[in-house]
Amino acid sequence: MPVHRPGNTRSRRLTLAGALLAALSLLLATPSSAADVPPRGSAHMGMGVIPHDGQSGTPVPGDATQTEGVDVSSHQGNVAWTTLWNSGVKWAYVKATEGTYYQNTYFAQQYNGSYGVGMIRGAYHFATPDTTSGATQANYFVDHGGGWSPDGRTLPGALDIEWNPYGAACYGKTASAMVTWIGDFLNQYRARTGRDAVIYTATSWWKQCTGNYAGFGASNPLWIARYATAVGELPAGWAYQTMWQYTSTGPTVGDHNKFNGALDRVQALAMG
Repeated sequence: MPVHRPGNTRSRRLTLAGALLAALSLLLATPSSAADVPPRGSAHMGMGVIPHDGQSGTPVPGDATQTEGVDVSSHQGNVAWTTLWNSGVKWAYVKATEGTYYQNTYFAQQYNGSYGVGMIRGAYHFATPDTTSGATQANYFVDHGGGWSPDGRTLPGALDIEWNPYGAACYGKTASAMVTWIGDFLNQYRARTGRDAVIYTATSWWKQCTGNYAGFGASNPLWIARYATAVGELPAGWAYQTMWQYTSTGPTVGDHNKFNGALDRVQALAMG
């Protein structure tokens, strides 16, 4: 028959109390780091690029073979599209969705407003591969503004796949799992719209999180994020970029981009 020893019970209680105090201390110590994580839905093109790639590039000005464009999200609110048009911006991409939980509340003003002043415009989706499947997110995107029409002024949808602003850079996925996720999104987008989606990414992220996979370059146009004086090295599989986001601190609203071609090439991409 076991002998009851009061001291043992007291020790266990002290040990338990100590563990609870340690857990409480850890909980109280974490809000500052948790506060650094932005709210879901707030991501935008280049949000993950800035900490890795600086903020601003200086492309050669006045190059007639490069057509100026912008990308915007809810952070820009109601955009003065006439001002942008008069400054030389001729195409735009507007954030439509993120994951399967967010729609840009300014989408109608931005998407229709850019079209209304004469721009060629398209929509983009901020990918969160750790929340739902690629195909599920492609459907959500198409169902909430990311579709395509052969009107000559609608660009194919763009997949924004970059550093995770909410956690692990590669969303907790291995390189092969990330490639599978991206492929599922692209396949479903093409099945729904008949178009190959544009891929927006940065070379260093692509190397880190896909193992520098080369299999999408033959069909999906590349939109490269590189905040420097030149595009630099491209991800495997692409011999050239279709678009280049060269700064997140442009002279006017939104991130600024160069299309790798004159306006007729932008029109050709819109027509498919």
